[in-house]
Amino acid sequence: MTGHANNDSSASSSSRPLNNGSSSSNSNSNSNSPPGDRDELELWSEDEDIADVLTEDPIRDREDLEEPLSFKRKQKQNVLSTPGRFLSAITGSRPGTDSPHSSPRVRTPIQDAGRPGFTSPRRTGVNATTTHGTKDGAPLDWYVEGPGRRVGYEDLTAIDWIFEYTKERQRLRVLYASAQGLLGYFQQLVDSSQVWVILILTGMAVGAVAAGIDITTDWLGDLKTGYCSGGPEGGAFYLNKGFCCWGYDEFSKCAGWTPWAKALGVSSTGGKWFIEYFFFMFLSVILACAAAILVREYGIYAKHSGIPEIKTVLGGFIIRRFLGSWTLITKSLGLCLAVGSGMWLGKEGPLVHVACCCANLFIKLFSNINENEARKREVLSAAAASGISVAFGSPIGGVLFSLEQISYYFPDKTMWQSFVCAMTAAVVLQAFDPFRTGQLVMYQVKYSTGWHGFELIPFALLGIMGGIYGGLFVKANMAVARWKKNTPWLPGPITQVAAVALLTALINYPNSYMKFQTSELVSNLFVECTKYVDDQIGLCKTGVASAPTIVLLVFGAVLGFFLATITFGLQLPAGIILPSMAIGALSGRAVGIIMEIWVANHPTFFPFASCEPDVPCVIPGTYAIIGAAASLAGVTKMTVSIVVIMFELTGALTYVLPIMIAVMISKWVGDAISRRGIYEAWIHFNEYPFLDNSEEMVIPDIPASQIMTRIEDLVVLTATGHTIASLKNILDTHPYRGFPVISDPRDAILLGYISRQELTYNLRISSSPPRSLPPETEAYFSHQPLADPRTTLDLRPWMDQTPITMPSRSSLHLAVTYFQKLGLRYVLFSDRGALQGLLTKKDVWYVLNGAEETRRTSGLSRDMGVQSGLTREDGGGEQRGLLRDDGHEEGISPADDRDTIL
Repeated sequence: MTGHANNDSSASSSSRPLNNGSSSSNSNSNSNSPPGDRDELELWSEDEDIADVLTEDPIRDREDLEEPLSFKRKQKQNVLSTPGRFLSAITGSRPGTDSPHSSPRVRTPIQDAGRPGFTSPRRTGVNATTTHGTKDGAPLDWYVEGPGRRVGYEDLTAIDWIFEYTKERQRLRVLYASAQGLLGYFQQLVDSSQVWVILILTGMAVGAVAAGIDITTDWLGDLKTGYCSGGPEGGAFYLNKGFCCWGYDEFSKCAGWTPWAKALGVSSTGGKWFIEYFFFMFLSVILACAAAILVREYGIYAKHSGIPEIKTVLGGFIIRRFLGSWTLITKSLGLCLAVGSGMWLGKEGPLVHVACCCANLFIKLFSNINENEARKREVLSAAAASGISVAFGSPIGGVLFSLEQISYYFPDKTMWQSFVCAMTAAVVLQAFDPFRTGQLVMYQVKYSTGWHGFELIPFALLGIMGGIYGGLFVKANMAVARWKKNTPWLPGPITQVAAVALLTALINYPNSYMKFQTSELVSNLFVECTKYVDDQIGLCKTGVASAPTIVLLVFGAVLGFFLATITFGLQLPAGIILPSMAIGALSGRAVGIIMEIWVANHPTFFPFASCEPDVPCVIPGTYAIIGAAASLAGVTKMTVSIVVIMFELTGALTYVLPIMIAVMISKWVGDAISRRGIYEAWIHFNEYPFLDNSEEMVIPDIPASQIMTRIEDLVVLTATGHTIASLKNILDTHPYRGFPVISDPRDAILLGYISRQELTYNLRISSSPPRSLPPETEAYFSHQPLADPRTTLDLRPWMDQTPITMPSRSSLHLAVTYFQKLGLRYVLFSDRGALQGLLTKKDVWYVLNGAEETRRTSGLSRDMGVQSGLTREDGGGEQRGLLRDDGHEEGISPADDRDTIL
């Protein structure tokens, strides 16, 4: 059986019921207090400074928060257990706290006779409940069973989901118990509306930021080929080519756009080509290097797409500064520069990171959400949908993307919240209309014709090609990342970015298709030839003239695969969604043109009998759409969200079935080559402690006892026999994140678990003024009736007395399910209350991802691998990869200290 740790009354005094009897030497007002607790109240009343220390909240090093709550699982008692309860059951009233038979768990604040008006801070705030019973939602005292008090989470550590949701339930109980009348209803309304305010503000901010990024990237991308000059055309330098030549059907007739060769007065054909080639390469390298420098100096967490880290954060991991204001600014500006450089990267993934950064900034305005890590992650899950909404102009696709790819925990209410946030972002982006076309994205198209049955075969072929591309890309990109990590002689990140940008510009310029910005290329590939006004790149050639087009399309897809492989992973904001779509669209358009030629040359072939005369039978643009969807599915392993996104892009319901077929086949083929998607592969590469609760993992069929750390190898704390000095010595000697607490070494009855953070905080506070306890002060973890609270240190409030426990005979599969579904950090194993061992989330990660390989790559010693269930204070492998690029450790820039987040 599984359950919470049970304290054996025969093993430890802390597990015995508290003494509720009265004493002749005590006043009636204190008759319900245990001796130890009664003395504590007298001590706190004597010194106001000591009271201030005990009410100080260390969460996030802030001093303006209320005292952390403590909780207990309420046990129903028999009505006849006490006369007071029997009387209340008959009369319908609740016994007051003054009754000697009332529950000792809730007391009236103790007034100090020597200080009129002074209330013991131990009973103030949320704990200052007078006559309300426990069913009214009043918090319970710390000394009973419960998860205890906590300090703020350290950087690069996991949150306690159970504690966070317990804290939220306790907050709501207090709110609903104290909210009465019209004012109480208004308080509840304000509390419930905070999430919606955050999501609406986030959607508005994301829509505005996305519009700014769209306009800026288009201008920077066009700046590599020329600029908009003033004059009779009425242009301005800040206009991109599309706005500068607005109203022209053919850009070649636009006199307002000035190429760099014309600006320098070069008139020869060779000179023009060289000058324009030079400016194209020069500005590409400058923009890419500027983005890399911006990331290195002001926000190291702004690099890459950010989706692997977001998945890890939503899974319960703390990464400070990852969603801070400086990261938001750096990501937005760096994304404009990186996309404008023309490198094979996209902005869709980084926009999800931007959306979560915006949501995090608004979360800070509401303390009820900001102080609860679980609720914060629910809001971030909803906000992530707005990033995809503005990236593709697909609000519903954004919701499904958040559900399918991003979120770790996605309750029903989060789906509705995601929809509101995604819709708000799309409406604001539509209001800005950055392209002045009424479209949310540049490559949004409309198809008016359907497809034929014989086209299912090439559609399936595109699915196979997309799966092959996705599987090979994941393997190739990871091979490049491992090679850079293990090659010490490589230059720094900025030099790598400059080299790749130069290589990309050298390859892109001669190819008429790759010369375009990626979004513009995808837009051209999606459009039907009947809607082309200015066919700049010859996509609509027919017959023999289309042969060079097919060659260039295939060649562009191959080169795009190579460039995207070496680009994704550099130290600059970069996504992989749009490059994957472009590669799939290039190959899909080539297949579509081949099919178009085949149908035109063999109109009497029996599969083509369904084609109508004088009506295009094959539309190459639809093949580009289906190829893009298949490639995207092969890389990311997403399915439903891709189909919906493509449907919202095309608006053609008739093409949903071909897209579904291609995506399904691509997923199957891609899984055969690489089980992990690109985001999961980077999570594994960076060794983030993320256990996907929806992933089908191969779990060894062994008992959990074979990989847990046995009690013989554990560093445990006994209930008594410690001093402040001895506990500090244990912390200095053993750099583990926490310690199980047992009754004594002989029986080893499990009493609870205390983390290193809480223990360190208490030892530091107790040794500092105003208490200033000496090092030889006795410290204990169980109830000691004869202990003097003025000269001893009681650590029970900060100990988790109800940790999740399992029998040592439990299977590893069950233990992994606990970690995945409950988001646990550790599980303790016990038999009949006696501690047997411990298993941490990182240990499970090692087992599921290959312990030997992980230990070798992370540099951990053998005793820190599967054979040890303890995680070091520095996080071991948890933080590797967060600040690392290509094997080079990058320090946190001074600017990063200006803002913290989770």
